[in-house]
Amino acid sequence: MNRLSRSTAFRIGLSAILVAASGLAFAGDAQGDTLLIERVREKPANLPSRGMSMAQVEAKFGAPGERLDPRGGQKRAWPTINRWSYPAFTVYFERSKVIDVVMTKADPDEIGPKPPTT
Repeated sequence: MNRLSRSTAFRIGLSAILVAASGLAFAGDAQGDTLLIERVREKPANLPSRGMSMAQVEAKFGAPGERLDPRGGQKRAWPTINRWSYPAFTVYFERSKVIDVVMTKADPDEIGPKPPTT
């Protein structure tokens, strides 16, 4: 019984140390970093909405800074995905309709997606 008590005490002590150490490790990072999702939640972004056509996006937001090379389309089941890059976001189109919009980083220290590659 004495051995069981020592084993249990050791496990409890080890668990407490690990929990305290992990809390300290995360506490330092959370204070200085700006997460992209926090920035999006703070101010509602003026972004294209799902289902808008390419013409509607261009009429509302102007010509994109860059029209990236299309991806996919090799088979009928794989629709062509077009990507338009604006300074604050990248728009993804399936054929000619918006399927997603991804915000880009505001500064190099922000945690979020990397800029699109060509």
